[in-house]
Amino acid sequence: MTGPRETVGVIGSGVAGLTAAHLLQRRHDVTLFEADDRLGGHAHTHELTASDGGTTDVDSGFIVHKVRDLAADFAAVGAQPVGISGDSVLEQSVFATSHSLGYPLLSDEGHEVAKEFGAWRWWLPGGLHTRRQTFVIGQGRRIVAAFASESKFDAHADEALTAVKKQAAG
Repeated sequence: MTGPRETVGVIGSGVAGLTAAHLLQRRHDVTLFEADDRLGGHAHTHELTASDGGTTDVDSGFIVHKVRDLAADFAAVGAQPVGISGDSVLEQSVFATSHSLGYPLLSDEGHEVAKEFGAWRWWLPGGLHTRRQTFVIGQGRRIVAAFASESKFDAHADEALTAVKKQAAG
């Protein structure tokens, strides 16, 4: 006969939290705590409406991995990638640490930076107000290249690296 099951709480329903809850539930009573209104953390699929009225699914949260994977290439030309989103400082810190990014993530909770750079959409529901955009900022804090795509954001890292190499070449 087994004894009573322990009760365990898991905070956060990202990949790590869901995995922990799944594994722990075999031997414990698990309560999953999530502040957001959905599960998944940074792994999030958005259904977007295309101009023809059709829909397309777009996964967000993974462009950061491509930038991380190209970190040595950026460093070789003296460039420092920086990420920014509307997530809190704590969320950014946890995400950067858990994904071993190796570059800073900045918090724009008030969306001031997104608004200044034209990346803010007040009308889009579901908390998707910030457009997926990448900016290459050169000497004198001047924007030397910008890339925007809601569905091909993995290409942002490659395009940014190309722009940085072009700037470095003179």
